[in-house]
Amino acid sequence: MKSFITLIAILSVLISCKKKEDPKTEETAASSGTPVKPCPTCDFPDTVWVDNATGPKLIFKFKFDSTQVRLNNLGNPASIAAGNAGQSPRFNGMSAHYIEMAQTDFTQIGQGAVLYKAEETECGGSKAIVFCRSVVCKDGDVFFSIPLSQVMAGTYKWLRVSLAYQNYDIKIKTNSTGTIDGTIASFVGYNTYVSKYKMKSAVMTPTISPGTNKLQGYWGFYTKVFGTEVKTEGQAQQTTVVNPNPNSPIPAGSCLVTGAFFNSGASSLQPLVISGNESQDIIITVSLSTNKSFEWKENTVDGLFQPDAGEAVVDMGLRGMIPMY
Repeated sequence: MKSFITLIAILSVLISCKKKEDPKTEETAASSGTPVKPCPTCDFPDTVWVDNATGPKLIFKFKFDSTQVRLNNLGNPASIAAGNAGQSPRFNGMSAHYIEMAQTDFTQIGQGAVLYKAEETECGGSKAIVFCRSVVCKDGDVFFSIPLSQVMAGTYKWLRVSLAYQNYDIKIKTNSTGTIDGTIASFVGYNTYVSKYKMKSAVMTPTISPGTNKLQGYWGFYTKVFGTEVKTEGQAQQTTVVNPNPNSPIPAGSCLVTGAFFNSGASSLQPLVISGNESQDIIITVSLSTNKSFEWKENTVDGLFQPDAGEAVVDMGLRGMIPMY
């Protein structure tokens, strides 16, 4: 039992990326008389992207690949740093906040074809992603689609996707239990308005600075030890965001991952061409590298994450993106 209590204490200080109901009508602030928009009133994110549009579409699907090359922030192959260890998480779901296709290396953020931007709010402080209005999708699921008639014709070299939320399982080792499964919810968007979220069947409520929006890197952890739920949370200090295009830098604190389009038929990097006369769907498989994307400082050299041994999370960022069509 002493070891179990120690596990909870250590986890709490670990260091480490169909719409819902409409909000209430605008209210008036009593102090100033200025109309203010109330906080979003919704429950949990959807798990299915709903699209009733007809005609040919541009469709985006998630793929989580633990064998895909592991990259650093600049898009170069990266191994685990000396003294660290990593594992490839088993993903339960992910959501995206922003999708843009860029024509050239010099197309700056926002100047390409912006296809999607999720709802934002200033309810909990500075502008933030509304978590409960997101769509959290599994491997192989459609996470966004749009009629091709609404997409600007052109040739596109790059895809940019701002990842907002990750939910995955990892293995941890403790003195009291041996190796067990744990679940992590990782909020990697630039800022997130979140009042509650689910970890397996458990409902988690943020207790770090309650009522305020959560900065990139806020995370929750959940597991069961001898039938007892263990819940904790923390704030990561580092999130790898891969951008192999140095001519178009991404905003600091964002999780705007960049990848060059890959033609699966030709087995090569090739720009995506939208003619405006398409008669069939174009499906983009957004393949994300989960190759040892969960990384920690290792004190006991055995390749197992051990919070009991004081091992602390270093990075939770994904390790690259290949948009394949």
